[in-house]
Amino acid sequence: MNGAQALVNTLADQGVEICFANPGTSEMHFLAALENPRMKSVLCLFEGVCTGAADGWYRMKDKPASTLLHLGPGLANGLANIHNAKRASVGMVNIVGEHSASHLKYDPPLTSDIEGLGRPLSHWVRRAESAQSIAWDAATAVAKASEHPGQIATLILPGDTAWQDAGERVLPAARPATRKAPDQVRIDQIAQVLRSGEPALIILANKATRGHALALAGQVAAGTGCRLGSQFFTARIERGAGRVPLERIPYAVAQGTAFLQGFKHLITVETREPVAFFSYPDKPSLLKAPGTIVHPLVEADEDSEAAFEMLIDALGLKGVAPKLQARIDTPPPSGALNPQSIAYALAAALPEHAILVDESLTTGRETMGYTMGARPHDLINNMGGSIGYGTPVATGAALACPDRRTFCMVGDGSAMYTIQSLWTQAREGLPVTTIIFANNSYAILKAEYANMGAGTPGPQALAMIDIDRPTIDWVAMAKSMGVPGVSVATAEDFHAAMVRSVDAEGPVLIEVKLY
Repeated sequence: MNGAQALVNTLADQGVEICFANPGTSEMHFLAALENPRMKSVLCLFEGVCTGAADGWYRMKDKPASTLLHLGPGLANGLANIHNAKRASVGMVNIVGEHSASHLKYDPPLTSDIEGLGRPLSHWVRRAESAQSIAWDAATAVAKASEHPGQIATLILPGDTAWQDAGERVLPAARPATRKAPDQVRIDQIAQVLRSGEPALIILANKATRGHALALAGQVAAGTGCRLGSQFFTARIERGAGRVPLERIPYAVAQGTAFLQGFKHLITVETREPVAFFSYPDKPSLLKAPGTIVHPLVEADEDSEAAFEMLIDALGLKGVAPKLQARIDTPPPSGALNPQSIAYALAAALPEHAILVDESLTTGRETMGYTMGARPHDLINNMGGSIGYGTPVATGAALACPDRRTFCMVGDGSAMYTIQSLWTQAREGLPVTTIIFANNSYAILKAEYANMGAGTPGPQALAMIDIDRPTIDWVAMAKSMGVPGVSVATAEDFHAAMVRSVDAEGPVLIEVKLY
């Protein structure tokens, strides 16, 4: 068994089921090792699709995926979506090929500081020193990625390490994955705050926005009268009819500060207090009102379920039923396409247990409020803000949950970063509906131009924001990668296209023309 085979076998033994790959010459032995039937390999045509797809896989599976990246430039191409994954507390194992040690001394053209590239966005970086150490390194990488919160592990694989004999695999002792429980004193302090009756908002994030933790949070809200919210961007929320609803803190500074104005207490769960996404002249960075007190209930590495169970005991709320979101039957809209009619169309069309990946900040900013009562679904947001995350994350989510339809909402500007995802979706026959909001502009930047107080954009500034010369033909682009597409210009056509896509066997693209 060579080093590459030892690596793939160890990854599979540790529960890694899939590798999103964009291989090069130095990774050929790893590529050969991927013939292992326990490891599914998926080709992506850009490294940012590999890392974004691994992000989407983890968000739906709670298990790390592997990527295969070619040397330092390949890692560099994947870093933007590694950044997004890190901000979303995603676990990921990145295997980065490297020249063999004997070749590096000649400074070949693709030589780079891979450790230096990977370290700022990785929690753990290691260069495999020998074929004999590779199994230990791989097991350690998976253990690191599987921690709570999820971690980014980067393992550098020199070519000679991959092809040399690995000998008998030596693995570190298995450590059970555990989450820390919060301190009882802190729980009792939060219970006192909630008993006071002063206005309080519990802000949930990461694992607390779904499953049993969310239901327990609903019990606390029902028993104390506090409100439940989320940051504007959240890694994954289980929402819709029959689930505990969360109020979304608005993105814009003025609306965000107005929303938080009436709260005396902000109680954070696996997150920190709300912060503006950017710094604006004469506007605050922190969104809370003066005098508002922030109380951490659950730190990022702690167990939200355990914390809420402890809090329910402290408040004497056992047996209290959470208030659940009622089903709202939204009639399909008609007429012009605008943020409201788009939201209505989405609410009416989403099938039960759909996955909704949202990278539509301008057009979709109001969507979440109108879809609160839609059929139960999962919502995935971009925590890191680096655009081009939507279509790769949807790809990984669909591979993780092939029995569910994934809808990906993305602006035309963002989609151009990683549109190669469509090719992978077609090759794998994935149930993804990609919705491109085509306004031929980086529309968010027009709003931000004003928010920054930069005045009225002139012709040159507008030329850096508009993407209409030439206009992108999204249906033709989708067809070229094996994905059928349709262009719609009315709300009723948009709704009908989404409904049709639910029954499609593979991926579909819908271009929503906005004028």
